[in-house]
Amino acid sequence: MFSIIIPTYNNLEYLKLCIKSITKNSKYKHELIIHVNEGIDGSLDFVKESGLKYTYSENNSGVCVAFNQASKISSNKYLVLGHDDMYFCPNWDVEFKNELENLKHDNFFISGTMVQYFNGLINLDCGKNPETFDEEKLLKELPQTHLDDFQGTHWQPSLIAKSTWLKVGGFSEEFSPGLGSDPDFNMKLWNIGVRIFKGLGKCRVYHFSSVSLRKKAWNNGAKTFLLKWGISIKFFKKHYLKSGLIYDGPLSNPKKNLNFFLDLLITKIKYFYSYILLAKNEKFNS
Repeated sequence: MFSIIIPTYNNLEYLKLCIKSITKNSKYKHELIIHVNEGIDGSLDFVKESGLKYTYSENNSGVCVAFNQASKISSNKYLVLGHDDMYFCPNWDVEFKNELENLKHDNFFISGTMVQYFNGLINLDCGKNPETFDEEKLLKELPQTHLDDFQGTHWQPSLIAKSTWLKVGGFSEEFSPGLGSDPDFNMKLWNIGVRIFKGLGKCRVYHFSSVSLRKKAWNNGAKTFLLKWGISIKFFKKHYLKSGLIYDGPLSNPKKNLNFFLDLLITKIKYFYSYILLAKNEKFNS
C-alpha cells in the first residue's frame, strides 16, 4: 500500500525495534525502504541480510538526502516518511488509509501523532531507549488517551502522494542534516496550493526524540528558513499553518489584521538583521 522510508544513522537497536513495530502493527502490506547512513554499527549488514530495499550513504548525509534518495526507488503511489527512533503503534496505517478514502484527492500533507516520554502531544513514559522501552505499558495505556485531529502538522510520520512529493522536489538539502526541513517542505507545498495540513490524533508512534539528529552537529534551520523565505518558522506556523489548533478543514490564506502585521514587522527585522550579518560574513571570507 505505502512506501515507508526510514533513514538510519548507526542506530541498529532503534532500527530493529522500528521495523518490528511496522511488521507487527500494520494491517496492510507495505514497501519498506531504509536509507543507511554510514552503517558501521552493523545496521548496513542487518539491512542487507534482512533482504530489505535500501539506499546508502558512506557518511551521514542527514535526513533530507536520505528521504530524497530512498524515494527514488519507491514503487507505491503514497510515501510514508518516518524515523528509526519511532515505534509504529497498532492501526497507524488504518488511520492513514481511512483519511485517504475521506479526502479522495492527493493535495494534502497528513501526519500522525508522536507519543513521547516528555514534551509530546501525548506524554506517556514508556522508556527513553530500546533497552528501557515498555511495549506492554504502551499498548495497554495508549488506547485510554485522546487527542483531537489538529491543524498545521509539519513532522513525521507523514503521508504524502508521491506525485506531490515530486512536484516540489522532495526535501531541500540546504537544510541538511535536517533541522528546519519540515516547515520548509510545508512552505513548498503551500506555494503549490496545498491547504490540508492535518495531524491525525489516532495515528500514533512512540518517539524516542530525535536520536539521529543528536548524533550530528545541528544546522541552523531557523536561520536558513528565514533567509530563504523572508519570514520565520514561527510566523509561518502561526499565521499560515495555524499549528496546534483543532482541525476544522482546509486552511485559508492568513488574515491580515493588526496582529499579522505586528508579527510580520518583527520577522522582517530579524530577516534584515540576518541578511546583513550574512553579507558581512561573505565579504569577510572573500
